[in-house]
Formats: sequence, structure tokens, C-alpha cells
Amino acid sequence: MTDTFRALSILLAVTLALTLAGCRDRAESGYAAGAIEPKSDTFFMFDTINTVNVYDERMTGQTFRELEAIGRELDARLNRFSADSEIARVNAAAGKEAVTVSADTCEVLRLALDMARRSQGKFDPTVGPLVDLWGIGTERAARPPESEIRKAAGLVNYEWVELDAAACSVFLTKPGMSLDVGAVAKGYAGDRLAAFLKERGFRSAIIDLGGNVVAVGQKADGKPWRIGIQNPETSRGKHVAVVEVRDQSIVTSGIYERYFIQDGVRYHHLLNPDDGYPAQNNLYSVTVVTDRSAYADALSTALFVMGLEEGLAFAEALPDAEALFLTRDREMYVTGGLRDRVTVTDGDYKLMP
Repeated sequence: MTDTFRALSILLAVTLALTLAGCRDRAESGYAAGAIEPKSDTFFMFDTINTVNVYDERMTGQTFRELEAIGRELDARLNRFSADSEIARVNAAAGKEAVTVSADTCEVLRLALDMARRSQGKFDPTVGPLVDLWGIGTERAARPPESEIRKAAGLVNYEWVELDAAACSVFLTKPGMSLDVGAVAKGYAGDRLAAFLKERGFRSAIIDLGGNVVAVGQKADGKPWRIGIQNPETSRGKHVAVVEVRDQSIVTSGIYERYFIQDGVRYHHLLNPDDGYPAQNNLYSVTVVTDRSAYADALSTALFVMGLEEGLAFAEALPDAEALFLTRDREMYVTGGLRDRVTVTDGDYKLMP
């Protein structure tokens, strides 16, 4: 999310009395008979509130601190608005020289550029000049002059990024270019935190990074997690559907929480790299479900910019992701592999065939 808000996917109230059926070794797993309440922690990073719930009696405050440290280190490296971050250093060297970055930043850029190529630029990590120009989400947000939009859009082109993955070196070949990896960073952090928990033997957890949800394993009773999809027309916490997931991530890109209104026109934060304007279509939001949160993060942005027809066809052709589209006509379109896991909870929305 380009330091942009990834529209909230709401974790439904999870039953506190979770039980593990058929646990073969309760001592090793950390589960005991009867109810299991989550061990929880909340911390602020990536410009949002983050919550981790772990359903395991072995979870400790020290492990939570280690999780937070991983997230903060990633935030420090990837936040383009922090002058000493690796992304900021790459941007400052645009048109001048290559910059060596950490393995994490290198992997984030590899993932971002891969999605840019796959989506033919509908997602583009070099959108930084446009993000700066529009200022959506800041006090200076306003519609820029057409000439400035064209100028900024002329600096957006993922093909002008030279990434040497082996050497972890990145070069922006044109002066004035700038990276914004916000649409991958939180997802990547979610993947890292989930991997850390699994390495420590935790098999049931929910990681919620400002709406980017990673479901580790399944509920302790063996049932899937149930994640709510935000109703774009109501206050935060109201949902239009729930999606069942096991050991997957669910990320939503939407237009209803980060925007400004000028002269009666609403301008949202999901910018189209092709013309430099907020993407114009009939969508409220796109939700992606997949095994990798970084992938879901970038893909949800790309699908939204594509629009319903192109985005749905693109998603249906993917072997490793599913998607749900909400339109302003209160219609819900779901890819085939997700249909049996979606339950509509708002009668005003219609699940389309």
C-alpha cells in the first residue's frame, strides 16, 4: 500500500473457547484440554495498528517482542518516507548509481517487479512520483494540475528498474524516479511473521497488520478461520461476507477509507500507473486469498486497477490465488475456487453466478 491504507479486512470474532480435537501430543503442542484463549499483542508499525493472536499456551511476551522486532526492522528498511530507509536511499540515488540493499528489501523488490511484469504494469512499484504528487492521506491532498500529473506519470515505469538479485543491488535508471513498495511491504512482513511462528512450532494464529490478515494454520478445533470482508458503505467492523481460510492470507484493496473530495468528486488512493489518476471503474474493493501475503497485497492492487472484467478474467487464470470483487452496484463476483468458501452476510449484496 504505498504508505496507503489497505482497505480493512475484518477478522470475525473468533470463539474464545477453542478446543483441539484429536491432539496426539498435548504436551508438545502446548494445547491443553478445554478452552484455549489467545495470547495477544498489539503494536504500531507500517503506519497502522497491528495485532497478533496466538492460540497456544506456550506463547510468551518474549516471543511477541521478537515478532515486533522483525516487523520494525522491515518497516525501517522499507518506509520510503524515512530518510535513512533503504528504499529512501535507492530513491535518492535515482539516475546516479546503484544501491546495495538487504536481502529482505531485495526480495520485496523482486516480488514487486514480478507482479508488475505479470500485470503488465497495472501494479507498478515506481508509482512514487504520483503518490507524492496527489498526497492522498495527507493534509495537502488535492487534485494536481494535468501537466504535473503527466510529468509524474512519465517517471513511472517498472522496466526502468535494474535489480541484481544475486548482488542485492538496485538502480533507478531515470532521475526523478522513486519506489513505493507500500503495496507489498505489509504483506511481506506478514509472511515473515507467520514463518517465524511456524518455525517456533506455533500452528494456530492470526496476524492482522492493519487489515492484511495472515491465518496461520487453522483454529485449534480443526475448523477454518472465518474472515470478514468489510462493507464499503458502513462503518469499520461491518462486513458483507465471510471467507473461510486455512493457512492462507487475505488482503483487500478498496477505495472507501483513504480518499479526499474536491469539487464534489471523490479521489481515492489506488492510482492507475498508466494515466496517473485514481483508477476509474465500478469497483468498491478487491479481496485476494492466497498462500503468500506479499503476493496478495500486490495482486489486489493490480486487480482493482484492471477493473472487474479484466481483473476477474486475470484472477480466474491464476493457479495460486482466488479473488472476490465488490461493485458499487452491490454485486459480488467470486473466482471459482473460492465460491464454496464464501458466505454472504449482507442481504443488500448479491453473489453473482
